[in-house]
Amino acid sequence: MDIKHHQSGARRQRRKQPHTMVQRLLSWGLPVSCSRFLWRQPGEFPVTAFLLGTGAGGLLAIGLFQLLVNPMNIYEEQKMMFLYSLVGLGAMGWGTSPHIRCASLLLVPKMLGKEGRLLVLGYALAAIYVGPVANLRHNLNDVIASLGCTVELQINNTRAAWRVSTAPLRAVFKDLLSSKELLRAETRNISTTFEDLDAQVNSETGYTPEDAVDSGETAQGREAHQAPASSLHLSTQKMYELKTKLRCSYVVNQAILSCRRWFDHKHEQCMKHIWVPLLTHLLCLPMKFKFFCGIAKVMEVWCRNRIPVEGNFGQTYDTLNQSIRGLDGEFSANIDFKEQKQAGVLGLNASWERVSTEVRDYVHRQEARLEWALGLLHVLLSCTFLLVLHTSFSYMDSYNHDIRFDNIYISTYFCQIDDRRKKLGKRTLLPLRKAEEKTVIFPCKPTIQASEMSNMVRELLETLPILLLLVVLCGLDWALYSIFDTIRHHSFLQYSFRSSHKLEVKVGGDSMLARLLRKTIGALNTSSETVMESNNMPCLPQPVGLDARAYWRAALPIGLLVCLCLLQAFGYRLRRVIAAFYFPKREKKRILFLYNDLLRKRAAFTKLRRAAILRRARQQKAPRHPLADILHRGCPLLRRWLRRRCVVCQAPETPESYVCRTVDCEAVYCWSCWDDMRQRCPVCTPREELSSSAFSDSNDDTAYAG
Repeated sequence: MDIKHHQSGARRQRRKQPHTMVQRLLSWGLPVSCSRFLWRQPGEFPVTAFLLGTGAGGLLAIGLFQLLVNPMNIYEEQKMMFLYSLVGLGAMGWGTSPHIRCASLLLVPKMLGKEGRLLVLGYALAAIYVGPVANLRHNLNDVIASLGCTVELQINNTRAAWRVSTAPLRAVFKDLLSSKELLRAETRNISTTFEDLDAQVNSETGYTPEDAVDSGETAQGREAHQAPASSLHLSTQKMYELKTKLRCSYVVNQAILSCRRWFDHKHEQCMKHIWVPLLTHLLCLPMKFKFFCGIAKVMEVWCRNRIPVEGNFGQTYDTLNQSIRGLDGEFSANIDFKEQKQAGVLGLNASWERVSTEVRDYVHRQEARLEWALGLLHVLLSCTFLLVLHTSFSYMDSYNHDIRFDNIYISTYFCQIDDRRKKLGKRTLLPLRKAEEKTVIFPCKPTIQASEMSNMVRELLETLPILLLLVVLCGLDWALYSIFDTIRHHSFLQYSFRSSHKLEVKVGGDSMLARLLRKTIGALNTSSETVMESNNMPCLPQPVGLDARAYWRAALPIGLLVCLCLLQAFGYRLRRVIAAFYFPKREKKRILFLYNDLLRKRAAFTKLRRAAILRRARQQKAPRHPLADILHRGCPLLRRWLRRRCVVCQAPETPESYVCRTVDCEAVYCWSCWDDMRQRCPVCTPREELSSSAFSDSNDDTAYAG
C-alpha cells in the first residue's frame, strides 16, 4: 500500500515545473529572478539571502515595536532597549535561520486564529471602556453632582426664605438695642418725675406722728373685727386715706387754734385801747366768744365722710411704684440663635457636603482602579505577542516532528499522487467518500468545511459574551441617557419668594407714658417688601449621548472579532502553506503518510464504520410518533427534517436512495454510500463476511489543529 519515492531524475524534472498552486501563483506574479531566488536549493545565493533576510527581519521588528511596545506606558530608555533588541534578533534570525523566518511568517495566520482574537478581544474591551462605560460613568457622575446641587439649592433657598421672613423682627430687635440709651434717659426722667408723687404720698406733713399712731391703732382695731388676724398691716390705700383724714383734722384743729389766738389777740388789743374799767370789760366781752371757733369742726366731719381720694389710688400707686423701680434696673437685650442639626438617617450625622464629597471620592477611586486595570490590560495585550510567537514555534516544531499533526489537507501533491496511481492502474482515493470528506480539508475550496465548521461555531459561541456585554452596555447607556435627558427637559423649576410686611402702631398723647410707648412699641413700625427668584437650571443634569461614530468605534473591534472567527479556517490553511514553503521535503513525507493512511482506512472502511451504522439503523427502526407522520404528509417544508437519513453519511433520504430489502432491516443508503459498501448492507450482513483488514483509528487518526 505504501507509496515509495521516485527516482532522482524524476525529481529534477519535476523541480523545473512548478506543481503546487502557490508555486504557480508566485511564478506568474513575480519576475523569473525572484521566482528562482524563492525556489532556490539549499546553499544557493547565501549572501543575497542573508542581506535580504536581515533587512526584512529588521523591518518586521520595527513594525512589531510600533504595534506592541510603543503603546506601552514605559520609559523611553526602556522602549529604545526593546527596539534595539527586537531589531537585532529579527535581523540575525531572518538572515541565518529558515526556522525563524517560518515562525515569523506564521505570526500572520496565528493573528487570524485564537491568539489574534485574544489581542482583538483586549482592544474590544478597551473600546467598550472608552465608549459606553466612560459615557455611563460621566452621566452617573453628572447625576450625582446634580443631586448634590439640587439639595444645596433647596437648603440655600430655605435659608434665604427664613432670613427674609425674620428680617423685620430682627430689625425691630436691633432698633430696640440701638435705642437702649434713649430708653434709659426716659426711664430716668420718669423716675425723677415720680419722686415728687412718691414724696407726697410718703410725706408726714400736716399731722403729727402721734396722731397717726393713735389713728392707725384705732383703724387696725376696727379692721381686726372684719379681717383675720394675719392681715393687720394697712394697705397703701388705707394708709393714704388715714393720712388724708389726719391732715384734714390737723387743718381743722390748726384753724380752731388760729381762731382762738385771733380772739385772744383782739381781746388784748381791745383791753389796751379801752382803759375805762367797767366799760372795758363790757366792750371787750365779744372778744371772749372763742366758742365760735368750734364751727370749724363741721369741716372735719365733711372730711371724714367725703374724703377726696379715689378708690383705686393705692393699687395704682403700688403698680406704678413697682414699674418705676423695675425701670431703674439695667436694660439689656440679646438675640441668640441656636441651630440644631438632626441626622437624616439613624446613625448618620454628616452634612450633605460631606456625603457628596465622600461619594465623589469613592467614584474617583473606582475610576483610578479601572484606569489601572486598563493599563494592566494594555501591558498584557502587548505581552500577547510572546504567546503568539510561542505558538508559532510550537506549530513549526509539531509540523516537523509529529507527522499526524494538522495532516488533513488534500493538497496539489496529494492529487498528483492519486493521478499517477490512476495512470498505473492502482487503487485510488479520489473522489473521497462522503464520510471521508468530513475528516479532511480541501484547502482550495472557498467554503468552510465540516472539519472547520465545529471549531468555527465554538469560536463564535465564545464571542457571544463580549457581544452581549457590548449590547447591554450600549442599551444601558442609551436608556440612561434618555432618562436623564427627559429629566433635564421636564424638571425645570422656578423658585419665586415674595414677602411683604407692614406694621404701624400709633401712640397718641404727649404724656410721659405716651413718650415711653412711642420709644418701645413704636419700634415695631416697620415695612418691607422682598422678591427673591431663582431656578434649578444650573443643577439640572447635562447627559452626554454617544453618537453613531462612537457606537461604531465600540462595535468595530467586536465585528473584527467575529470576522476573525469566520476567517480562522482560511488562516489555519495558510499555516500549512507557509510551513510547506520552508520545509518542502517534510511536506511530501506528510502527504505520503496521509495518502497511505487513507488507503488503509478505505480498505477497512466497512468494518470500522459498522458500529455507527448499526446504531443509526436501530434508531431508524424505532417506531415514530404518529404526529411525525402527520407532519411529514401535511407539511412539505418540514419533510427535510422528518425524512430518514443515510446510515453511513447521514444525508437526507431521496427517491434515488437505496433501502435494504432484507426483512426487518430497511436501512437507508444513498447510492454513493451503497457503492462504497460494495452493495452489501453491514446491518444485516454477518461480521465474518465483511472485510477483516481493519485498523483501529481511535487514537492514531490525524486531527484538525485548532
